Amino acid sequence: MLQQNEKLPACPVEMTLMLMGDKWKVLIVRDLLTGTKRFGELKKSLNGISQKVLTQHLRIMEENGLVSRKVYAQIPPKVEYSLTDVGVSLKNVHDAMCQWGEQYKQQFGC
Repeated sequence: MLQQNEKLPACPVEMTLMLMGDKWKVLIVRDLLTGTKRFGELKKSLNGISQKVLTQHLRIMEENGLVSRKVYAQIPPKVEYSLTDVGVSLKNVHDAMCQWGEQYKQQFGC
């Protein structure tokens, strides 16, 4: 989580890792790149993540301007998550990771 008075890393790779250097955050971006999702949809697609951890990550990503949260005033409450424009800009990073992973799998027979 970035604080206003926190000094940002000089290295752009370090900055990216500071914002996205966690397995769950990368996978949340993966899921939201396909469109808006409700909390339950995200939890179901992120095999092994706890409700607490998903909530924490979504809050941090919202605070950092990567994710947008929309609450509908209804009963039961409905909350949807989507990527902001900044979050969508991670698509190239995600695509590069996907391409590299495919190449690795082919090279090492995984």
